[in-house]
Amino acid sequence: MISFFDERQLRHAPLRELHNGAWTPYAECADRARNIREAIGTPAPARDFGMAPIEAVHDADYLAFLKGAHAAWRAALREDDAIAYTWPVVRRRKLSLDRIDARLGQYSFDASTPIAEGTWDGAYWSAQTALTALDAVLAGARTAFALCRPPGHHAGADYLGGYCYLNNAAIAAQHAHAAGAGPVAILDVDYHHGNGTQDIFEARGDIFFASIHANPATDYPYYWGHADETGSGDGDGATLNIPMPRGTRIDAYLAALDIALARINDWGARLLVLSFGADTFSGDPISHFAIETEDFATIGARIAALGLPTAIIMEGGYAVGDLGGNVARFLSGFQD
Repeated sequence: MISFFDERQLRHAPLRELHNGAWTPYAECADRARNIREAIGTPAPARDFGMAPIEAVHDADYLAFLKGAHAAWRAALREDDAIAYTWPVVRRRKLSLDRIDARLGQYSFDASTPIAEGTWDGAYWSAQTALTALDAVLAGARTAFALCRPPGHHAGADYLGGYCYLNNAAIAAQHAHAAGAGPVAILDVDYHHGNGTQDIFEARGDIFFASIHANPATDYPYYWGHADETGSGDGDGATLNIPMPRGTRIDAYLAALDIALARINDWGARLLVLSFGADTFSGDPISHFAIETEDFATIGARIAALGLPTAIIMEGGYAVGDLGGNVARFLSGFQD
């Protein structure tokens, strides 16, 4: 399977995050990508598709903020990484805010997603990596893998969070739709719900979104991903959420996956964007499913059996020592 990666993604290197009430080392570290790259072989470099595909998904004011946030933080004589500490209870309207602290809260929803000096470069090239994989699929490859880092599925059109800054899967899906490759479906199999992707497409009926994830009653991101969220307006019925309990093992997971795949098939998808997170692994330090390394090949094969051209976009997975092997097993199962 052809895979893609860009070294500039490693420029994103925050020092720490706020997790469970304490400062901890940043979990979405560059070694994640290095470990995957070592396990799957040398990926091809990403191409630069420019800002237009990103601007087709993300708000212009948000993009301007993200590009300049770290410089504004340092101009305010702050050290280390820019991170929010106050948020509006209700995101009511766009406000013209001067202080960097206020803008960080305006454009984010958690304190685990710092903006470091190299964050814009890393996020930009992560998005370009996703677009490069999609382009290979549009050109006739049955499947392509985008080693995206930082991940993207928690980022909304105008907000960051959950280690995510630009929504790589949404950017790829929208680009495929604009290219006439639809109907396009997005399947998210990360442990955590892809709230940003859902927000971007929930009122649209032209891109289907399905997610299998930990029950948000117990797990991040809490406020999205409940089973009764099925889309709104023109998108009513084009969102499928399947929340699963902690401790979910492979048999129950495959049963849920079969439901999602059947819905995608019934919807008439002709191209699949797959948000793949390996944080469903039993040994993941911030997740609580019981999927084992050998199970990833089974999951990959089950999704591949849908028979759709597929761009696989890397999302989460934080058991760094096991991550490369888990991703390699998934990709081999998908390909075989």
